[in-house]
Amino acid sequence: MAEPASPGTLRVYGLLAWTWIRAAAQYPVSMVLLGLATAVVSVLDAVAIMVLFSRAPRIAGFGVSEVLFLYGTSALSFALSDIVLGSTERLGAHVREGTLDAMLVRPVSPLVQIATEGFTPRRLGKLVPAVLVLGYALGRLDVHWTPGRLAMVPVMVLSGTAIFGGLWVLTAAVQFVLVDSHGASKSLTYGGAFLTQYPMTVFARDLVRGVTFVVPLAFVNWQPALYVLDRPDPLGLPGAARFASPAVAAALCAAAAAAWRAGLRHYRSTGS
Repeated sequence: MAEPASPGTLRVYGLLAWTWIRAAAQYPVSMVLLGLATAVVSVLDAVAIMVLFSRAPRIAGFGVSEVLFLYGTSALSFALSDIVLGSTERLGAHVREGTLDAMLVRPVSPLVQIATEGFTPRRLGKLVPAVLVLGYALGRLDVHWTPGRLAMVPVMVLSGTAIFGGLWVLTAAVQFVLVDSHGASKSLTYGGAFLTQYPMTVFARDLVRGVTFVVPLAFVNWQPALYVLDRPDPLGLPGAARFASPAVAAALCAAAAAAWRAGLRHYRSTGS
């Protein structure tokens, strides 16, 4: 994210992640139970959506299958990004404790080291409910499936993963300067994941503008979903916006890479 994903970088990432997985596998029962617990906790958001629909036939004009489609694409994108880059939120602690200094002298990117730190298979538990709910929603959507709409589903998941990944790195880079901004960072990552599970028409127009033009969470799944579901844009954006997610993801990742490099350049050791 903050450097080219070269084969060498990906290989090192895989080796470090595998090392942590082997460590977790020394306690297989604990590993399995933690994975199951993660899956159960992750599915509670989908359960909350079903509870809402038990009281109302539609939410902001959207039916249950449409909202579950938004949930599935958002949850899957976030889970994938969290698996790969979620640990970057710990950067502030490393800066505060001085342990980042040790990472900087190793022949491995500090971003890769932080991203793989504590890598555990239980994170994979988040994928299970996301995949199941998305599969269920796709089978029940009342949509005229065209090749373009079919292709948009994997494109929006991959673009959403890249957008969330860019946010993980960008909010981590902020911690080079604001060491104790961990809580605020969660409002963009975890908060963004929750927000994108629902139709944007649920929220105030000013908030929708903010997550479209400032923090581009609307391009995780909302804009492409409007194309898949054949829905009008409440902000009246041109039709091209429905297909802008890959470009937005690339721009956000580039901004995250620049912020990360700037943070590393200006980092000063704690001296501890």
